[in-house]
Amino acid sequence: MSIKQKTISGLLWSSVDSFSTLGIQFVIGIILARILSPVEFGLIGMVTIFIAISESFINSGFSSALIRKKECSQADYSTVFFFNLVIGTLFFLLLIILAPSIGSFFKEPELKDIVRALAAVLIIDSLTIIQYTILTKRIDFKMHTKISVIASTGSGIVAIFMAYKGLGVWSLVAQRLISQSLRSLLLWRWNKWRPTLVYSRSSFSELFGFGSKLLVSSLIDTIYHNIYYLVIGKYFSAQDLGYYTRANQFRSFPTQNISNIMTRVSYPVLAQMNDDKENLKVGYKRMIKSTMLITFVLVLGLAAVAEPMIITLIGEKWRPSVIFLQLLCFSGMLYPLQAINLNMLNVQGRSDLFLKLEIIKKSLAIPTIVIGIIFGIKIMMAGMIFNSLLSYYLNSYWSGKLINYTMTEQLKDIAPSFLLAASMAAMVFLLGLFISASSLVLLIIQLSAGALFVFVVCEVTAMPDYLYLKQIISEKTIKRK
Repeated sequence: MSIKQKTISGLLWSSVDSFSTLGIQFVIGIILARILSPVEFGLIGMVTIFIAISESFINSGFSSALIRKKECSQADYSTVFFFNLVIGTLFFLLLIILAPSIGSFFKEPELKDIVRALAAVLIIDSLTIIQYTILTKRIDFKMHTKISVIASTGSGIVAIFMAYKGLGVWSLVAQRLISQSLRSLLLWRWNKWRPTLVYSRSSFSELFGFGSKLLVSSLIDTIYHNIYYLVIGKYFSAQDLGYYTRANQFRSFPTQNISNIMTRVSYPVLAQMNDDKENLKVGYKRMIKSTMLITFVLVLGLAAVAEPMIITLIGEKWRPSVIFLQLLCFSGMLYPLQAINLNMLNVQGRSDLFLKLEIIKKSLAIPTIVIGIIFGIKIMMAGMIFNSLLSYYLNSYWSGKLINYTMTEQLKDIAPSFLLAASMAAMVFLLGLFISASSLVLLIIQLSAGALFVFVVCEVTAMPDYLYLKQIISEKTIKRK
């Protein structure tokens, strides 16, 4: 299969995987939000940062190192597998010990048992990372899609049943544990790789030399994206954190999907093109332009329909989440673009530069957090928007230097997509101000008008990025028929 075919196939299956998985989780989350209260979502949010940091240590950047390496041996995979398992076990035990202190920190005694239950996720994930890495290296997202859909659906059904029976926050705990367990079991069942009793110091040294910098970068990024859970949970209330958590999950549906798709596909594909600088730049530009067309339309559209969407889907009790969602949409709008730019640093083997940029960017969050503690959550989120713009500048500047694709060129390439999406969002938002209707009816009108506007403008102007995406979908559809 050619690079182009791998890219198209990977993009489509990765898209199906991400949107089907997060789509199922999104729907299940809506049902759970109608049954549970913001406080119960806030309790899970308090635990998020501790699990996320532990998972960064377990991975330690080895996945990216294995994907980047052109030929991986059984010794490479087995060495990393046993390392992951040992670190996963150590962090599992660490969270068991620290659980009472975490509960005391947030003044929520129930957190002790929640942390200890969710700590089991670390053992499960440590057993799964290599299986997942091998599928990603092969750009085989078809199998992962099947596994993700089964795991998300099965865990979601159990969580809804438990919530309906009045088990509260434990329905959310069970959802995470069952989802990760099913994912791991099916990966081991359907992917044929098995570890052997081999541990290679040379493999470890080679992979860790690249991955160690990514580990530190990942830790910094993980702390940065999850520190807000800790700050809101500590200095405000579980209810406020619940509103923030729900808003962030709505925002993450488009941004996390697109970032996951492009990161998973672009890294192995661009890594294979690394020896051909001219084609590398062409492929890189095409990924950025098509990605940002989808991102701008979805994220700005989401901000425009935030109020009727939240009221319709999860109810009036979640109304305070509306302004949180709108602010988060603007702070996360450039996240997929940042992810692609950072991926290029890894493709070029510059994990050292990757690390330096992460340290610089994330240190900027410190004054934002301090200001938020003093002046409130909304001011803190406004600061997050500023940090996002500055982060994009730093990422694009250095990745652009490596392949002669400057930030100015990038901005020119994505400007048409931004103007289209901004015009659509403004029109949709104004419709919400002038139309008097129920939240459901208004949401339907806004979504229909926004989709029609984008479609007509793209067709009339023959927008190149739109035509490229349309061609990919058409080619794949014809091939399937």
